Amino acid sequence: MTVTRFAPSPTGYLHIGGLRTALFSWLTAQHNKGEFLLRIEDTDMARNSETAKDAILKAFEWVGMSNDGEVVYQSKRFDLYKKYIDQLLEEGKAYKCYMSKEELATLREEQMAKKERTRYDGRYRDFNGTPPEGVDPVIRIKAPQEGMITFEDGVKGTINIAASEVDDFVIARADGAPTYNFVVAIDDALMGLTDVIRGDDHLYNTPKQIVVYNALGFKLPNFYHVAMINNEQGKKLSKRDGATDVMDYKTLGYLPEALLNFLVRLGWSHGDQEIFSIEEMIALFDPKNINKSSSNYNLDKLLWLNAHYIKNKANSELAELLKPFGVDIAEHDKLEMLLDATKERGKTLVELSDQINLILSAPTAYDEKSSKKAFKGEAKEILGDFITLLKGWEKTLHLPSDYHEVMEKIVADKEIGFGKIGMPLRVSLMGSMTGSGMDEIMAILGVDETVSRIEKAIATIA
Repeated sequence: MTVTRFAPSPTGYLHIGGLRTALFSWLTAQHNKGEFLLRIEDTDMARNSETAKDAILKAFEWVGMSNDGEVVYQSKRFDLYKKYIDQLLEEGKAYKCYMSKEELATLREEQMAKKERTRYDGRYRDFNGTPPEGVDPVIRIKAPQEGMITFEDGVKGTINIAASEVDDFVIARADGAPTYNFVVAIDDALMGLTDVIRGDDHLYNTPKQIVVYNALGFKLPNFYHVAMINNEQGKKLSKRDGATDVMDYKTLGYLPEALLNFLVRLGWSHGDQEIFSIEEMIALFDPKNINKSSSNYNLDKLLWLNAHYIKNKANSELAELLKPFGVDIAEHDKLEMLLDATKERGKTLVELSDQINLILSAPTAYDEKSSKKAFKGEAKEILGDFITLLKGWEKTLHLPSDYHEVMEKIVADKEIGFGKIGMPLRVSLMGSMTGSGMDEIMAILGVDETVSRIEKAIATIA
């Protein structure tokens, strides 16, 4: 059975790069009817944040990527890690290193002066003497000293690292706290991981983890190291570019399905297809098809996808989604008409809520430039005659097409261009030259509110 995982550290928010990695792992498990596990790597007690941990879990809940089984917390597994440290010491595969910080600093200075790579020189690897006083030892694992550390990467192909590149690294600090590469290897093995999908910033952690796997006799999983997401200029993604808290995307009015569709295309493709439902992603995704090269974040693409999902979402669902944005239209008698008139114009829920408020809130002022252009010449007389027509036709006015007939009637009767009624009417109803179709807006407002707004506008025309 395929088993994948996502293992964030609760020292900050979950950003979109992390969510993409989690998505690739989740899709791999779903595609193979396997398990997707969630592990919180909270061994850094000084930097852990309960708020950050909760934010990570909320982000997963929002996008609908549920994990299997209970969440695993590394902070609750210290006794387990100590058992394996003791085992390696007993088997002679790890040892106590009494090198002081001063000694290590001196060694590094000497190596740098010789233009050598800074690394531990193994001086306590086979130490049998009397331990120096006053030094709490760290525990180092015995890494291979010759040959190659080789593994197959599902994205990058065969990776060969010379054993000389991996020194006897620390697996437990002087206070007994286990280190990152040690606990990750143990947890991945004991949790039954078959496929480890992660960012390629972890690529050079993998040889160290393989050393741990081999020392403890664990079976290696399949590794996939995913290239980073860059900004539109091909540089490292920053907060300004979009590397922000996943939950900020919710606040900005993005739909989770749009965000997931956007992320799956950052580093993976299926022909020329751009729009994928969750079901299609699960059916088609294979980590072996992840691109080797970095992908570029494109806000326009995300907005385009979000607009697509808003446009195709049921109006009843949209009404619920709009409530956190200050728009409660669930009981509005013109709900369907209101959303049909506006959802083509909103790329985000924020924009959609603005479009709805533009219609439902009578203008308190008129845009100076728009009113100057619209309220000139015969505008006052035309608007007055339009009110007369509306009142005369009131009992037959229900749909946008009905109101459109009234507009056509005044254009024909007065032998004017459509703009002669369209412009002053729009500014009267909306306050500026913006918004949905006039016939749709009037059908939503009804005759009484439409007349009220026009009368208010007429009163301002000199």
